[in-house]
Amino acid sequence: AVDDNLLFWCAASFYIQALPAIAMVGPQHAPLAPGTNKNIMDRRLAHVSLLVEDYHEAIEFFTNKLDFDLVEDEKLSETKRWVLVKPRGQGNCSILLARASDDNQRKFVGNQSGGRVFLLLTTDDIDRDLVKLKKHNVKIVREPSDEVYGRVLVFEDLYGNKWDLIERSNL
Repeated sequence: AVDDNLLFWCAASFYIQALPAIAMVGPQHAPLAPGTNKNIMDRRLAHVSLLVEDYHEAIEFFTNKLDFDLVEDEKLSETKRWVLVKPRGQGNCSILLARASDDNQRKFVGNQSGGRVFLLLTTDDIDRDLVKLKKHNVKIVREPSDEVYGRVLVFEDLYGNKWDLIERSNL
């Protein structure tokens, strides 16, 4: 199910080693069901921040090469925007494209996880998506391989961050 895939992708993003910022959804966005114990927190990962060099080139990469949807693009100031992209399908977890604003931030563009896989994205058809990635000249770091949890390939985004693309097996 697509929703399960996106939930896995969002949950798996906790794997991230060096994440500059995470925005959490507050209670006003995730209300508790009637009768729910208010001592138990209801939290969801809403956005994962990804440092980028340029808003326009990052939007183009995610929407045209990875088939993500542009959810929001709002100007906050002359130099800062609120840009959210997310994989097509169900689910609400998205990526906040955050333009690096100083030399310290710029040195982490493309290396937010110290060379490890940064984000994990699931798919219902890894072969179909591999064809699309290659068609759009996305760098494939490792061709699909069979693992205990499913088939996985590794690709790089436009800045060099590594991603796993996983077609989960029915465990």
